[in-house]
Order: sequence, then structure tokens, then C-alpha cells
Amino acid sequence: MTVWAVSRERWVRMALALALAGGVLAGLQGCAHQAVDAQADAGSAAPDANETTDMRRRAHIRLELAASYLQRGQTKVAMQEVDQALATDPTFADAYHLRGLIHMDAGDLARAEADLKRAQDMKPADPDVMHNYGWLLCQRQQYAQADQLFARALQVPTYASRSKTLMAQGVCQQRAGQLEQAEKTLLLAYEIDAGNPALGFNLASVMFARGEIERAQFYIRRVNNGEYSNAETLWLGVKIERALKDSVSMRQLGEQLRKRYPESKQARAYEAGSFNE
Repeated sequence: MTVWAVSRERWVRMALALALAGGVLAGLQGCAHQAVDAQADAGSAAPDANETTDMRRRAHIRLELAASYLQRGQTKVAMQEVDQALATDPTFADAYHLRGLIHMDAGDLARAEADLKRAQDMKPADPDVMHNYGWLLCQRQQYAQADQLFARALQVPTYASRSKTLMAQGVCQQRAGQLEQAEKTLLLAYEIDAGNPALGFNLASVMFARGEIERAQFYIRRVNNGEYSNAETLWLGVKIERALKDSVSMRQLGEQLRKRYPESKQARAYEAGSFNE
């Protein structure tokens, strides 16, 4: 997969995907330390306690493998490893969490919701689970519920991935038609992670929709002048330069679009002069 040459929905989702799986991996590393500590303290414990600790440790190893496969895009193998982890330990919340991500990546939102809801029931204060469940609800157009979960995740004092959740919340607010709030949220995310091209694109998109054309130009130019421009960022740039009546910049971006992505729907729209596409 070329991250920057896919549809907007896929692009936004995959821009988040590594962070999502990374959050699961970070949680798994914590679980590993806990399992080792528990085993060290279990010298005189009952056999069933030792067996439980060993079961979790084996499930944890399977889940680390699954998360690594998911990061590499090998979703089928990742799913097999998650299923093995749950067969070993059916009470492992992180396994339901990761399986939910795999179902979400495959577009099976019903199964993804079932797994993420179960993970949240088991770990109700986990901000990564809240983020991912919120992103799923956003895809299912349950915007108010999604916004509540994002807000709860952001309230966790130790949560390290605030920019990721703010971006997802802002995109969701945009989809709900809450453009003013979406801009405020995305600006907060941008203060944390100004180098994120997906964030810059979405911020420019919201500003363009609000008629803040010159501000939108600033953010989309930063994206298109970098290494991660794609058909959609170039097309948004074309429309922004056209709105500002900068015909030279508009043609330059249009030529990039035609040469680099000749088969894209954006290039076809440019050729046809369909600027409302």
C-alpha cells in the first residue's frame, strides 16, 4: 500500500492505523512486565495461579506477533495469531481490542464493534480502547457517541497519544457537519503534531469548507511542498488556488496531478474542469 495514493477514507484510516496498533503494542509491553512480575512472586503460589500466569504469557506472545503482522499489513496472519491468543486465554482484553482493529481494517464494522465493546467492558478506563471504539462509531455515523469516547480518552492524564485522538475527533466532527468545532479540535492537534500531513490536509479541508481560503492555502501548501503529497492533497490545493484566483499555482498543481496520478479520479476531474468534485 502507498499511504498517500489511496482514497480519503482509506488515507485517514491508515494514517491512524500504525498509531492504533502501536498503542496496543505499548499496552502489551506493560502486560509482559506484569506477567513476569507475577510469575516471580508466585514461587509458593497454588498451581492454578501459576497456570493462569503462564496462560496469559503465552497469549501475550501470540498477540505481540499479531500486532506486528497488522502493522505490516498481513491482516490474515494477524487474525490467526489473535484467535490463537484468545484460544489460549479467553479473558485477554487486549486480544479483543486488536481483533476489533483487524475487523475494522477489513471493513467488518459489526464484528469490530462487538470486539471493541467487549474490550472496553473489560478495560473501561483504557484511552486507546476508547479512541479506537470512538473511531469505529464515527465510521458508523454515530457521531455524538464517538465524540464522547474521544473526550473521555483525552481526559486521561497519562494519555500520550492526544494528537491522534484530537485528529480523529476533528475528522468526526467535520463529518457531522460541525465545521467550527472541527477546526478548533484540529488546530489543537496541529499544535502538538504540526508535521503530520494527514492532519494538515484535514485542517485545510475544514477551512476551505468554511470559506477560510487563505488559511486553508497555508496548511495545504505545507503538505504539497513535502514528500507526502498525493492526488487528494494536490486536488484540494488546485481548488484552493482556483478560489484565490492564482492561476499559475493552480496550473502547477494540476500538472503535478496529471503527471503523477494520471488514472486518479482527481486528475480526471481536473481535465474535465469539474472543480466541485
